[in-house]
Amino acid sequence: MNSSLGQFYPTGSVIHNLDARVKIILTLCFLTFVFISKTFIGNFVSLFFLLFVIYLSKIPLKVIFKSFKGIMFLLIFTLIANMFFNQTGAVIFSLGFIKITTGGILYSAQMVFRLAILIVASFMLTFTTSTLDFADGLEVLLRPLKKIKFPSHEIAMIVTIALRFIPTILEELEKIKKAQMSRGADFETGSVIKRVKNYIPILIPLFISSLKRADELAIAMEARCYRGDINRTRLKVLKTNKNDYIAISFLILYLITILLVRFTIEV
Repeated sequence: MNSSLGQFYPTGSVIHNLDARVKIILTLCFLTFVFISKTFIGNFVSLFFLLFVIYLSKIPLKVIFKSFKGIMFLLIFTLIANMFFNQTGAVIFSLGFIKITTGGILYSAQMVFRLAILIVASFMLTFTTSTLDFADGLEVLLRPLKKIKFPSHEIAMIVTIALRFIPTILEELEKIKKAQMSRGADFETGSVIKRVKNYIPILIPLFISSLKRADELAIAMEARCYRGDINRTRLKVLKTNKNDYIAISFLILYLITILLVRFTIEV
């Protein structure tokens, strides 16, 4: 499979061994802080902290770059859309109502840069957290909402299953695409409309295969007497250690740095 999107990549690093609850909270806080930072320097600070996490996780950069294949269209679309709709600064190119300005280019570059940081940070959570740990951590974090009858266990299970089946669906998509190409299907040439139509023979069997897998999963869960959160115990109990508190300290340091950059530097 060409893409590693959503897959757990075990390396036994210090990041992998952090408590799943801590990693979920830190990731959400990091994503929020990236939105707070609206300057290039702030974005580079976020990139520095993210690269430091990648270094500690021992995940090869080629694995992260492979994950970008699935969302490259989103990055390109964001770049083009912001470039055309932002008309600030000096005009570099003009053709009718289409104008490309220096402000539009800078704003587009900043948006794509920030979006790439957000995506990589999200990837790092799935790369360093197994499916079961993620489910347990998310359920524990949502447990206080049970007081208002919120289905925390069911929501955690839905999210976990969705993350678990992303690599499976992508692998199935690749197999169906290769099978159609061996039968003469062309997905690279022709107009945009034609290429979209050529993907219909892929989407239909992929949709049917996904429904079949969902049905098989439901049968397997019922066969194992799965009854949700009723009298459910866990083999592994989540516990925090000193490394978790060190990670929280680094996040606080990152937050302080972002706030200083946000309110003192305009670039």
